[in-house]
Amino acid sequence: MGADADPQSDHLLVAAAARGETGALDTLLARHVDRIHAVCRRILGNDHDAADATQDALLAIVKSIRTFDGRAQFSTWCYRIATNAALDETRRRGRRPAPNDDVPDRASDAEPPTDERVAAALDVDAALARLTPEFRAAVVLRDIAGLDYSEIATVLDIPAGTVRSRIARGRAALADLLGNPAPAAERPTTGRP
Repeated sequence: MGADADPQSDHLLVAAAARGETGALDTLLARHVDRIHAVCRRILGNDHDAADATQDALLAIVKSIRTFDGRAQFSTWCYRIATNAALDETRRRGRRPAPNDDVPDRASDAEPPTDERVAAALDVDAALARLTPEFRAAVVLRDIAGLDYSEIATVLDIPAGTVRSRIARGRAALADLLGNPAPAAERPTTGRP
């Protein structure tokens, strides 16, 4: 997940954590918490809900570390738990008012932000928030977390073809929302010459 996350050392740490070694568990959680939070943040669109989902994901990892069977990399397993926690939070959020710290509307600011990267990130967050949770999760896992299609299929428990479709449709929707329609040469034609 991070630059220092070695799947082999993760395997050793998981085995030690499953035996009850709290130091190993602490190391695993510290190694993966930033990427877990990043996935939750991008799926949910705000820091408050992402913090809740991250906490839920970490608790789920701690409670079920002994059930990790090693069929997937530990990081992939963490992404699955984080994605599920974020999607659960999305459903809970639908039953309560949205927090006030959501992505601000830049159009209402008197002056545009000086850091264009921050502005672009806010635009992407706002556009991601408008995608369906299924498309949002697939795009975040591919473009933010860097998982390949088979890993995303494992995380979301869907076929790889469905992953490809959700990513393509999610990216297309993001492009439209961000005002970046595909160039004319890449747009589908209607059969006209």
